[in-house]
Amino acid sequence: MSQAFLRRGLSVAAIAAAAILASCSTPEPEAPPPPPVVAPLPPVSLNQGVAEAASIYVTYVRQVGSIKAGFPDAESIQAAVRTGSASDPVQLSRGMIAYGSILALQSPEYVAGVRQFASTPALRQQMIASIVADPAYAATLPGADAAAGLIASTMGKDIEALTAIAEAVEADAYTIQERRDPRRRWAVSPVAHRDTRLQSAKTLSVPQLPSAEDSARLFAAANSGTGLGLTPAQRSAPFTPAMVNSLAIAALAALGAAGDEAKTNTDALTTESNNEFCTNMSKLMLFQCLAASRPSYEDMFCAGRHIVRDLATCTAQYTGPTPTPATPVVSIAASTPTPGSGMN
Repeated sequence: MSQAFLRRGLSVAAIAAAAILASCSTPEPEAPPPPPVVAPLPPVSLNQGVAEAASIYVTYVRQVGSIKAGFPDAESIQAAVRTGSASDPVQLSRGMIAYGSILALQSPEYVAGVRQFASTPALRQQMIASIVADPAYAATLPGADAAAGLIASTMGKDIEALTAIAEAVEADAYTIQERRDPRRRWAVSPVAHRDTRLQSAKTLSVPQLPSAEDSARLFAAANSGTGLGLTPAQRSAPFTPAMVNSLAIAALAALGAAGDEAKTNTDALTTESNNEFCTNMSKLMLFQCLAASRPSYEDMFCAGRHIVRDLATCTAQYTGPTPTPATPVVSIAASTPTPGSGMN
């Protein structure tokens, strides 16, 4: 009887001890919830139309950059006039802004600065809507100074080269009148077929076809962010309205929102009234200059002043004051050299 009671007591004690040990054990942790699924940010995307518009400006700058002082005969002056006349002022203005957007996309600081605020689809759509509603918003984003610096310093190189050509051509228009200049005889003679050459200049002033080679190169550079061999530079705000539009196009592209489906937005951003006014006035002044010109040396002056210099002036108006980079800027022409021009 006592042994059975003892055994029963031990069993109760063992059960109680097990219960106490069980209550002190650490429970198994619960599995963490799965992380939320975040849609990846689309890659940088800029449509072909922007690249084609930019190519028209780049090609024209390179062609005008081939004009040089020291014309050997009257026909070479007329060839320069025809070269400079072959542009549409509205198309040229749009191309300038488009080209600026591609230069801005070469700034990793700007691309990263824009993309960091679009970590979710909702934030991305909010960013896109903000830029479309107010392009100036793009100029406030991180890295805008670096992007604007690339635009201003790269295009500033062309402004300097064009200005130097213009000064040389305008000076030559005076030099060629001197009696000791062997070209004086034909330079002071009336321009042949004055009315025809003026009408020819007007006929050439129509929209141009984009360069397939330049378009392909600029399209690849825009979507990859590399390939133009540019040197970083900084440009602080404020930015010109036209440059703001370039930054806005680049920001939309950085968000993957400037592809073919967004062509309406990018087309609208390549339009800027102040920029177009400059290129339109330049063409009008060229026509007036040619209409009043009689001897060949006056046509030479028209080419220097209202083709070469005005292109430099309108580009400078687009960029605003040119910044000084830490090291020399490599022009886009380094990728596609043109003998004798050194221009984009």
